[in-house]
Amino acid sequence: MSHQVLDNIVALADDLRARAEEAESLGRLPDDMAKGLKNSGIIRMLARKEYDGFEAHPRDFSEAVMKTASVYGSAGWVAGIVGVHPWQLAMADPKVQQEVLGSDSDTWQASPYMPGGVATPVDGGYIVSGRWQFSSGTDHCDWIFLGAMIGDKNGAPLMPPQGLHVILPRSDYEIVEDSWDVVGLRGTGSKDIIVTNQFIPSYRVMDAGKVIDGTAAQEYGVTETLYKMPWSTMFPLGITSATIGIAEGVLAAGIAYQRERVGATGAAIKDDPYTLHALGEAASEIDASRQQLLSQVDRIFDKVDAGQTISFEERALVRRNQTRAAWRAVRAADEIFDRSGGNALRNDNPLQRFWRDAHAGLHHAIHVSSIPYHSSALSSLGAEPQGTLRIMI
Repeated sequence: MSHQVLDNIVALADDLRARAEEAESLGRLPDDMAKGLKNSGIIRMLARKEYDGFEAHPRDFSEAVMKTASVYGSAGWVAGIVGVHPWQLAMADPKVQQEVLGSDSDTWQASPYMPGGVATPVDGGYIVSGRWQFSSGTDHCDWIFLGAMIGDKNGAPLMPPQGLHVILPRSDYEIVEDSWDVVGLRGTGSKDIIVTNQFIPSYRVMDAGKVIDGTAAQEYGVTETLYKMPWSTMFPLGITSATIGIAEGVLAAGIAYQRERVGATGAAIKDDPYTLHALGEAASEIDASRQQLLSQVDRIFDKVDAGQTISFEERALVRRNQTRAAWRAVRAADEIFDRSGGNALRNDNPLQRFWRDAHAGLHHAIHVSSIPYHSSALSSLGAEPQGTLRIMI
């Protein structure tokens, strides 16, 4: 079925390209574009078979996201982020899984996981309030995962911080319509979310620490290899895959543009050895990013499948490589764009949109390099990173 999803994405490609400007203008995916993605099956790739999911290998999911993003960056970004949420839902209380997917296995779930709110304990659950930014694809989602800190009776976060992931239906939160006016990934509709004094029953709440270290899956007796994968390998996968896919879009658009282009000297680009060298080197760097991301997913999946425990050092190494793969691909995309002349800046040239989207992809928190680089290096020296050096690892 994974190959069928990829074929479905290829079949959608012309429509995604044709509708990209409309999505940019709307500031979100048009409804029928989102419907096309839904029908392709890409959002069900990591969902449980119990809910008509494919339980696909994460490598296959990554490749499908890359393909989508290489055609239209915002569509790939939404597919990459929204597509990971059914994976996490598989580790939640079965009751909330049934609520979300029981009547419609194509129900989309949004996020973000940033701790933008406070959850105050009450009988049977929590009262949650807060504001969150960057909820990609949120207009097309009927449920949402939100990060929150446990608070005291006065609504102040407890210290040391204790994180939760709370799951809410669309009726319990507000989408701020005018909150996504940006230079890149405009079509993702990554709007702000507001929650005001909503009661969240305990079964819709996940301990963020247990999700990240894998004990959440253990507590619910999850046995499938896919759902025993480290959160820090899986959650960033859709984001980094989309960013690399967008860089592949830069490459494809750049090659198409340069094919018949004549440079400032009057010589055809095909006869310019300097531009050709840059294109060749950039293509190799983007491919290296792709292969690094895919090979480490294969490696971690095989280890988990063999019953091995993934150490913090290995998780940090994966995060280091995810981050580096994204930066390498986008820096290579810069080399392509920088050698494409002034007409690459025109709004009717798709090259500029891919280039803007690629840089927007680097601005996600998952691609901030400081913590994964530091933690990976420290772990390799035999030390045990503590505190903030364990964030998202």
